[in-house]
Amino acid sequence: MYALLVNRAFLRLLLVINFLGAIYGYIWYLPQLQITPLRYWLFVPDSPTAILFFFFTLVAFLAKKHWPLMEALAFVCLLKYGIWAIGMNIALMIQEHALIFASIMLLISHAFMAIQGFVYAPFYRFRLSHFMIAAVWVLHNDAIDYLFGQMPIYMGMEHFSAIIGYLTFWLTIAVLYLVYEKCLKKDHLKLEFPHNK
Repeated sequence: MYALLVNRAFLRLLLVINFLGAIYGYIWYLPQLQITPLRYWLFVPDSPTAILFFFFTLVAFLAKKHWPLMEALAFVCLLKYGIWAIGMNIALMIQEHALIFASIMLLISHAFMAIQGFVYAPFYRFRLSHFMIAAVWVLHNDAIDYLFGQMPIYMGMEHFSAIIGYLTFWLTIAVLYLVYEKCLKKDHLKLEFPHNK
């Protein structure tokens, strides 16, 4: 598996997929951004921004470098918003008592987000300072979403924003704990990037 992850052709493929995914994500958020005060714009399109962080991480990998801050932001945000969207779409289909094609597609794409962030964890080289910046970023985003009412508009699910906000806070804490255990503990697995041609 690791041979595939470090293959440069595969990295380029991931780079293109993530670039297109980020563009689609920002387009998906356009209707909400049009009714959102400009000061919140940076904090509304969570998933496409997470993908963009990983895009820059892949750019660094392909350049035979590490970008620790992007790696920390990518890992934390891909896990957090990937899992969040999976939960939201399952909750939406339960609420509607129906299988919704768009929700199934979002489930699959966000699962891919979380998985790709996780499988590259042994290659990340970020430190505690980078992790703390990523932690502040996601906790600040939670505050913007649920204290300032900028939660993603989700087909009526915003009516449950209080319980969603509560569960999201604990999801953030769980993700931060997992990222710390996976990348910052002294005995964690580290793999070198051979940067094959």
